[in-house]
Amino acid sequence: MIDEPGKTLADLVAHVGRFPEDAFMFIRDGLSYASDEIHGAETESHRLLQHYLSQQDLDWNDLIAKYHTGELPEPVVDAIDAAGGCEKLNRHVSGRELCWSLRNYALKRWGILARTVLESWGVRSTMDFGRIVFGFIDLDMMRKQDGDTLEDFADVYDFVEAFEEPFRIGLGDDEPSDGDIP
Repeated sequence: MIDEPGKTLADLVAHVGRFPEDAFMFIRDGLSYASDEIHGAETESHRLLQHYLSQQDLDWNDLIAKYHTGELPEPVVDAIDAAGGCEKLNRHVSGRELCWSLRNYALKRWGILARTVLESWGVRSTMDFGRIVFGFIDLDMMRKQDGDTLEDFADVYDFVEAFEEPFRIGLGDDEPSDGDIP
C-alpha cells in the first residue's frame, strides 16, 4: 500500500457513485467539527501524533501499546504527554455521534436550508452519511475502530424532524389553530 498513489476525492466519488464531491467535503469537514464538538479542539500534539501514525502505519491502540512498552522515540512520548496522556489521544467519534454533529454543523452552516442543501446532493438520511463515511474508509482515507459498522448510521434521526424542528413555531394554548380561524 505504501507504493500506491494517494486516493483523490474524484476516486472517492467514483467509488461510492451516488453523491457529489460537495457531500464528501461536507462529511470530511463535519468529522473535524464533530471531533472538536465532542473532544475539544485538536492540539498541535494531536496533529503531530496523527502524522506519526500515518507515517508508521499504526493506529491509536498500537501507539498506546508502544508508549507503555517504551518503544517510542522521545519526541513522540513528549507529544503524547503534551496531549494529556494516553487517555486523551483517541478522538474517535461514533457513527451516532457523528450524525448528530453533522446535523448541528449543517444547521450552523445553512440554517433553515440545511436539509435542502443535503438533499440536493442526494443525502436524505443518516444512512447516507454512513455510506459516505464508509466510502472514505474503503479507500483508506479514514480509519474506523473495531466494532464500527455502517449500521451504526441507520435511523439515527429522521431528516425532516431533525432539520425542521429547530425552526418550528408552536402555537400556544390560547392561540387559535388553523381549524379555529373563521
